[in-house]
Amino acid sequence: MKKFNWNARVYYEDTDAGGVVYHARYLAFYERARTEILRQFNINQQMLLLEGIAFVVKKMDIGYHFPARLDDMLSIETCIGQVRKASIVFKQTIFNQNNQVISTADVLIACVNITKMKPCGLPKLLVLEFI
Repeated sequence: MKKFNWNARVYYEDTDAGGVVYHARYLAFYERARTEILRQFNINQQMLLLEGIAFVVKKMDIGYHFPARLDDMLSIETCIGQVRKASIVFKQTIFNQNNQVISTADVLIACVNITKMKPCGLPKLLVLEFI
């Protein structure tokens, strides 16, 4: 299983009035980490868009285990789970600087034709990189 780590700092804008990361901000951390793993494997999303291909979140199962706080340094671990004809499952975990698990997510990403907004096969380059 291919694994990638991406680091992010918690900024004031990520938190509520108590300095705790607002629950919806975790989605942004996960999204950025998935984008960075694609870059790591030389997958250019802008080029895919020009070819009429996009990735959309079809399903996300997220768990919150421990609060992240202002100024924490987070590590978002992204693993490539199941790769199917038109979808990928990403298994993601956010750790704080003390290596505590903050949050976990299983994310099903579908590959779609953006003109028809219907599923289409994953680009061959992506399949080759992720298998």
